[in-house]
Amino acid sequence: MFWVLLLLPAWAVAGTACVRLCLATVRAAAVDATAARDHSLTLYEAAFLSGGPARVAELTLVSMARQRRLLLAHTGWATVVDPRGHDEMERSVIGAIGPEGQSRIAPVRASAATAESVHRLADRLVAAGLAVPDGERTIAGAVRQVQAAAATVLVLGAVALLLPSQAPDAGYEVPVAVWFALPLILTLSCLAITRIEVHPYSRWASPAGQRLLGTLARHPDGTGDDRTYLTSVAVRGVRAVGEPDLRAAFTHRDRSAGRRG
Repeated sequence: MFWVLLLLPAWAVAGTACVRLCLATVRAAAVDATAARDHSLTLYEAAFLSGGPARVAELTLVSMARQRRLLLAHTGWATVVDPRGHDEMERSVIGAIGPEGQSRIAPVRASAATAESVHRLADRLVAAGLAVPDGERTIAGAVRQVQAAAATVLVLGAVALLLPSQAPDAGYEVPVAVWFALPLILTLSCLAITRIEVHPYSRWASPAGQRLLGTLARHPDGTGDDRTYLTSVAVRGVRAVGEPDLRAAFTHRDRSAGRRG
């Protein structure tokens, strides 16, 4: 009967993870999307909902580089050409570069992503029902917990089956497998239902925010090519950058970060 001591934590892990996933789904569905229905996303808002604070910093860097007010070298350096920021995001980037007017792109991106202007942007999106509140358990995080719970149940079940039988007639082998199959079925069912009903999961955007992003991706706002280009960068990140030199600036940053790691 020692297998029962393994079955109890298996049920506890599976039940806790599934309850958390259900609560995260209910919270996401309860977001009031009425105010978001007529909301028109700005580029910065689209960037935040698509990739969080880091995406906002990347969009700002690319936008300033497109306007020739910031030089992004393929070697991974950013140089200020025009020190006057047009908005608080640009002023955050210029401030992150520093008084020397030149800095590596990686620390500029990291500093701009944590600027107060980005925090205020996030607060506005949360108030509009478009972004997930900071610190709230997201569906994506809850899904990962259920996946971990399923793996834990499998491991505990395997250990239980390998234990010597506690009954003289060895009649516990089949029931042991069945008992551990039940919490495994529970976790897999929750994952399947969530994928059908809620997928794709987002770390930053609420369901209402994801719907707006989908509309933005299908029908980019604005008539100019530059606006459409920046919309692609906001939604897809630096992989949407078309200029080889500009894309190389961010690629160089990633290679440098990998060597330091």
